[in-house]
Amino acid sequence: MSKKILIVDDEPDTVDLVKLVLETEGFEVMTAYSGKECLELLKVETPDAILLDIMMPEMDGWEVFKKIRQTFGDIPIAMLTVRNQDIDKMLGLHVLKANDYITKPFGRKDLIERIKKMIDL
Repeated sequence: MSKKILIVDDEPDTVDLVKLVLETEGFEVMTAYSGKECLELLKVETPDAILLDIMMPEMDGWEVFKKIRQTFGDIPIAMLTVRNQDIDKMLGLHVLKANDYITKPFGRKDLIERIKKMIDL
C-alpha cells in the first residue's frame, strides 16, 4: 500500500512539480492550495506525512502547523519553504517541533530521502 503525502502550498507550479516527483516514487499525493483547504481536507483524509509551505496568504504555515498539531495530532510535517534563515529553521524544528525543514530549491533525491526518513520507509 502506498503512503499518502499531503502537499500544502499556494504556488501551483511547486505543487505540480513536487506531486510529479512523489508520484514517480510511488507515493499517493493529495494537494491543498491554502491552509484552510488543508485543514478541511484533514477532516476527511489522514496522510502519512505533510509537506507544508510557510508563506501562504490568509493563514501562514506556522498557524496551519499549530492547528494541525492541536486538532489532528502528530502527523509528520516537513516545512517546505524558501525561508532559509536560521531563525525560521529554529522556530520550525526546535520551537514548533516540525519533523523536518526543507528549503527550496531542493534536489529530487534529497526530497525523497527526507520524506522516507520522516515516515520510516
